[in-house]
Amino acid sequence: MNSFEVAKRIEQIAKNKEISGAELARRVGTDRSTINRYFKGSRKIPMDEIAKFAEALGVDPVELLIGKEELTKIKNIYPIEEKVKIPVIGKIACGEPILAQENVEDYIYKAPDNLPSGDLFALIAKGDSMEPTIPNGAIVLIRVQPDVESGEIAAVLVNGDEEATLKRVKKSGNSIWLVPDNPKYEFKQVTKDYPARIIGKAISYEKKL
Repeated sequence: MNSFEVAKRIEQIAKNKEISGAELARRVGTDRSTINRYFKGSRKIPMDEIAKFAEALGVDPVELLIGKEELTKIKNIYPIEEKVKIPVIGKIACGEPILAQENVEDYIYKAPDNLPSGDLFALIAKGDSMEPTIPNGAIVLIRVQPDVESGEIAAVLVNGDEEATLKRVKKSGNSIWLVPDNPKYEFKQVTKDYPARIIGKAISYEKKL
């Protein structure tokens, strides 16, 4: 691997996608000065960083290693499945649709195999209220839908529609409860004093190391 050639490909792709050096550094988890050294060739990019740059730029890691033209030739011989870009939702902008750009803080890329139909987004589980089912820090894949069956885990908007939380939804008659899987937390009943709105069903999760 020619590290400088890889760095120049990264630099060009970032420029084409209007991703600044500072933003690229944030996505990769490093600092701007390190990115600059990579681009200038004064520091080699470690092999284990290639996947991080590929995810940050939304491209195939092989494209960074050999270039888009060579990758296209390979795909023509051995078809490679394109990945689906899924937004990771942060704090919800009041009044904005859940998938509005204002709400997106990052992206993950998944192979289309076994992905459910419909609009998808992801949430990062914060805290241990859904442990052991969903650990703190897990990236949870959500399918957009306005309701779930009783007992299923949903992404729910609370706090005036500005905060998305993951809870198990339990229905009893006309009552709806938001139930944490961790028994040390209390149930919350959905009422006019504690309004909540289901925005999607939790499908699966992955835990980054």
